[in-house]
Amino acid sequence: MAFASFDKQRSSAPLAEINMVPLIDVMLVLLVIFIVTAPLLTHAVKLQLPQASSQVNNVPPDKIDFAIDAKGVRYWNGEVVTRAQAAERFQAESAKQPQPEVHLRADHQAAYGTVAETLADAGRVGLTKIGFVSEPEPR
Repeated sequence: MAFASFDKQRSSAPLAEINMVPLIDVMLVLLVIFIVTAPLLTHAVKLQLPQASSQVNNVPPDKIDFAIDAKGVRYWNGEVVTRAQAAERFQAESAKQPQPEVHLRADHQAAYGTVAETLADAGRVGLTKIGFVSEPEPR
């Protein structure tokens, strides 16, 4: 870069180089302006928002302990019921959401017909969660 010259012949020739100093000065001024004003442009308000959980509230279904003894007597949660009463209660329980689980305990000497009737009554009204409860044989 030639700023001044003592040569008279070349002094009348036009300057073909760009003077970069003013451009750098402008760039540095703009940089300082952006650095100073950028934090002022963000408006943040500190809030403590409530936290929500996305977990489903699972309600465990009820369970019905239904037992049949060796004589064919039916028990609904320990209460003696007839076949008609059990069928009515099965009908009422099938309308609940979620459906309750039926835990069926049958004495090993109970008549199979009594157990089959109970299963048919529960299945007829739409109860599908029926499980058999047994005890292992003693060794």
